[in-house]
Amino acid sequence: MDILKIENLCKKYNDFKLDNISFSIKEGHVLGMLGENGAGKTTTIKAILNLVKKDNGCITIFGRDNIKDETIVKENIGVVLDDSFLPSYYDVMDINKLMKNIHDNWDDKQYFNYIKEFKLPKNKMIKYFSKGMYIKIKIAVALSFNPKLLILDEPTSGLDPIARSDILSIFTKYVENSNSSILISSHITTDLELLADDIIFIDDGKIILNESRDELLNEYSLVNCSNEEFNKIDSNDYIRYKKNRFGYELLIKNNIQFKDKYEIDNISKPNLEKIMILYIRGDKGECNKEINN
Repeated sequence: MDILKIENLCKKYNDFKLDNISFSIKEGHVLGMLGENGAGKTTTIKAILNLVKKDNGCITIFGRDNIKDETIVKENIGVVLDDSFLPSYYDVMDINKLMKNIHDNWDDKQYFNYIKEFKLPKNKMIKYFSKGMYIKIKIAVALSFNPKLLILDEPTSGLDPIARSDILSIFTKYVENSNSSILISSHITTDLELLADDIIFIDDGKIILNESRDELLNEYSLVNCSNEEFNKIDSNDYIRYKKNRFGYELLIKNNIQFKDKYEIDNISKPNLEKIMILYIRGDKGECNKEINN
């Protein structure tokens, strides 16, 4: 079952356009969105939440229209946005009282368990929280009414590596224990390597890649070669390439066939960051032009 489904989403501004964005998230899955700042990740999330009006396309959540059934749908969505806010003059106790009046499914026991786990002070006004503390209180709120879908926009930005690891573990446990789904936008590729089941790359308002994390990390390879070696390689045998001062970097998918065809030994497994850089900054090989056409 698709918890979230987006079909041909379009949103045009004066200098930017979301261009026919389509993807879906299955129950119990985590989808990671990667892309540069301004690529369209946050606009996509805001369109899902009806915080910006889409120009075209269809968005369904739990099988319901995100606008017609907005109130019902949002009862089961937990959200952490960079520009979402909690009253700055409230403390942790005040937030609990507020949320009990907003969400029928609010679980104050679970909320205070997160407060304890995050080591957040109960009687300190939020306006005096550090950035990391403020992110943690938003995450605690998002999780404490047992949503079936979490939508997270850079949720670990500003956290130290230990805190990030702890937060990712909480998200993982939440998905496993509740069979809920997560849409997470992040520029921290290592977070998505640990958390996401599927990855989409967004560049200039378009999805340029949509694959499982396992396929990206296990089936793609990185080739480093000299100028002379590069000139002998058929452009149908690589997806992207980028010149550097030592020669060329190539992104390939069938490394066994590549090894059999070319006498090049410098082949390694790239991480998500390297794949993203090559997809966004690299030039296309003929095999990828065919895919995109």
